[in-house]
Amino acid sequence: MAKKDPTDMPVEERLKTLYQLQTTLSGIDEKRALRGELPLEVQDLEDEIEGLTTRIDKIQGDIKEYESAISQKKGEIETAKASVERYKTQLNDVKNNREYDTLTKEIEFQSLEIELCNKKIKEAQIRIEEKKEELAKNQDIIQDRQQALEVKKGELDEIMEETRAEEDKLKAKVKDLEAKIEPRLLTSFKRIRKNARNGLGIVYVQRDACGGCFNKIPPQRQLDIKMHKKIIVCEYCGRIMIDPELAGVKVAPVGTEEKKPRKRAIRKTTKKAADDTPEEA
Repeated sequence: MAKKDPTDMPVEERLKTLYQLQTTLSGIDEKRALRGELPLEVQDLEDEIEGLTTRIDKIQGDIKEYESAISQKKGEIETAKASVERYKTQLNDVKNNREYDTLTKEIEFQSLEIELCNKKIKEAQIRIEEKKEELAKNQDIIQDRQQALEVKKGELDEIMEETRAEEDKLKAKVKDLEAKIEPRLLTSFKRIRKNARNGLGIVYVQRDACGGCFNKIPPQRQLDIKMHKKIIVCEYCGRIMIDPELAGVKVAPVGTEEKKPRKRAIRKTTKKAADDTPEEA
């Protein structure tokens, strides 16, 4: 049997199929709502852990740079000390004051270099200690976040396990229904649904008003909706509208609501009236 072309379907059938699709999608939304904020919380924790990991890598890199700088400065100190010893030895063989002054200045310069290197080493060591404290703090935080992530993932997996089978059935039904709907109409419906606050792209008329935005619908437009001759959208919110009967919703006729019995007013006797009543002889 040849597959029926969605464009050949009557408007009534299109609307009915579209409403079935909406109901199925709403069912999926309800299943996802059960997860609450858990997926976002899991994502936030994963992003935070990733950021902390990057920060820890950077801190460890900084520590290595400071340690490398300390090693370099220690090497410069050894070189400077060797130069000082050499210049001191040369002082014993100077021939004039000029050579003596030059060697003395070199010794002084190398001594200052040694002091400067020692200062740089102390500063680097202080920075290493600070970085190690920062590293330990971030490692504690990341450990705490990883534990929280495991708990949240466990909760999310548990909920998803409970709803996965039902959600898969609903998704299969959605796929089947979408195949029956004209592509242009389906695209329009998805666009309306995406922009709608509650995810409703098609609604039925409720008490002479749109079931999505609850604005009043003129009688003539309501009649057009009941005729099923064309697809009509709400002029206020843009949702597709159908009548309750087509949606399979039973609406109680107007005027059938039970009236509450009126309470009989009981006249209270005033004190004055009681005083005016003649006493029995």
